[in-house]
Amino acid sequence: MNNLVNILYIVAFGMFIYGLMGLTGPKTAVRGNWIAAIGMGIAVVATLIEVRDAATINWILIAAGLAIGVLLGVPPAKRTKMTAMPQLVALFNGVGGGTVALIAWAEFIETDGFSAFQHGEEPTVHIVVGSLFAAVIGSVSFWGSLVAFLKLQELLNKNVEKAFVKNARIFQLTNIVLLVFAVAVSIFIGIKSTPGEGTSMWLIVLVLVAAGLMGLFVVFPIGGADMPVVISLLNALTGLSAAAAGLALNNTAMIVAGMIVGASGSILTNLMATAMNRSIPAIVFGSFGGGSDAGVAADASGGTVKATSAADAAIQMAYASQVIVVPGYGLAVAQAQHAVKDMATILESKGVEVKYAIHPVAGRMPGHMNVLLAEADVEYDAMKEMDDINGEFSRTDVTIVIGANDVTNPAARNDPSSPIHGMPILNVDESRSVIVLKRSMSSGYAGIDNPLFTADRTSMLFGDAKKSVNSVIEELKAL
Repeated sequence: MNNLVNILYIVAFGMFIYGLMGLTGPKTAVRGNWIAAIGMGIAVVATLIEVRDAATINWILIAAGLAIGVLLGVPPAKRTKMTAMPQLVALFNGVGGGTVALIAWAEFIETDGFSAFQHGEEPTVHIVVGSLFAAVIGSVSFWGSLVAFLKLQELLNKNVEKAFVKNARIFQLTNIVLLVFAVAVSIFIGIKSTPGEGTSMWLIVLVLVAAGLMGLFVVFPIGGADMPVVISLLNALTGLSAAAAGLALNNTAMIVAGMIVGASGSILTNLMATAMNRSIPAIVFGSFGGGSDAGVAADASGGTVKATSAADAAIQMAYASQVIVVPGYGLAVAQAQHAVKDMATILESKGVEVKYAIHPVAGRMPGHMNVLLAEADVEYDAMKEMDDINGEFSRTDVTIVIGANDVTNPAARNDPSSPIHGMPILNVDESRSVIVLKRSMSSGYAGIDNPLFTADRTSMLFGDAKKSVNSVIEELKAL
């Protein structure tokens, strides 16, 4: 039977990796997701086979847990709109971290502080360290992800957010104290975890509380422009905590799956941080905007805002050689991706080349804009990453910016006093003409001004993005 379990695990891990490979492109992403999901199902079955003879297994609880998980997980995944997908990702990721923390806590209770781990087996270093690491990191991930969800869902009071950003240094120092405390207590628990020497329950509770507070205080002060990186980082932490718990429990599925999530999440986090020209510690211990006092009127530079009409925008694009579309969160909110695709199709029929410029942190989670555009059947080759497209703007006739405020802000390049100075941006201001689609002159998620809106080459098309694009489509059809 052990051979069967090992074979099932190998099949599951192969499907994990193959499925992850499928996520590298929109055309294969859905298939890759299904393959990985089936692989996880096989891993669950293998684990149940492996523990079938254990005296402590309660099959009723296992069945109840699986049923509850399906009932709580499937409906939100099916009903959540694309605009709220980052919140769902943050919440699901947090649930994973919280589960790992609870597993570590449950093992602590079951084994009387690891003193009788696995029914009398001597607790080795990897068991104790793995369990405590899982408890700390899993708790940080759960509470941090919960704050990320509240921020993205805009359920937090703006004054509370501003207070956390304003006092970020205080919370950073508090986090250092909490980290030292959690590690010190964990070391004490590890030392006391010898056969016959139980550890008091309140010690592990203190560790979980300290880690939970650390998760809250790490994410609360982080500004909006950093949120995609934070979500990726929390995802990596959840994976690492799962791998640590798997090491402690001697569960191969948890080890491999956790390491895949942890490694891929860490790589993605590093790539995104590099794209923003920032280090991960700088993101964790400092923020770009996020409701600070820097967020004032968007025309504070003294420039003149020039409004345009759908007819004028259509004429400019119809007679252009190249048009670049820059999608942002405003496109997601308006659900305008299909309208944008239709507009591009009409332009291409008139001989206009249309490309899409994707900033690494556009939207609210990694790859948010790629997913939206792929949903509208935009060709993958037309989606250009920042480094590939920035050289194109200077020879582009018209650039259409749809809700991408912070990633097009020239202050990041030109104003040393700007909170986002040094962050690589899309060089849309180098285009011959820029048309910005916005509901109003409000600042972006990072809460800072954007001089692009008052630049000489920029005109504003105000209104709901989907309605504005549809109006442009009607004008293009009439030309």
